[in-house]
Amino acid sequence: MPKPKLKTMPRFETEAEERAFWSEQDTSEYFDWSKARRIVLPELRPSTTPISMRLPLPLLTELKRLAHEQDVPYQSLMKVYLAERVALERRQRKQNS
Repeated sequence: MPKPKLKTMPRFETEAEERAFWSEQDTSEYFDWSKARRIVLPELRPSTTPISMRLPLPLLTELKRLAHEQDVPYQSLMKVYLAERVALERRQRKQNS
């Protein structure tokens, strides 16, 4: 039985658009995972810096609730929200100048 033809990967304007796409798609329709190879990146270093931030308890509770609904760590969700907001601010400032 022949393997089904793989779908063509769409182009994404933003990371959020790509994230939304993959949250609803089956990757096996786009990739032949039988040809995948495991790679090791021994020199990879984290590019993050730990910070301390005080948040109102109701805000933190709501963030944790949203993260749980999406099955992601709440700190990861916070990073996504911050990155999206920073990108929005940059776009708006670029349009206004």
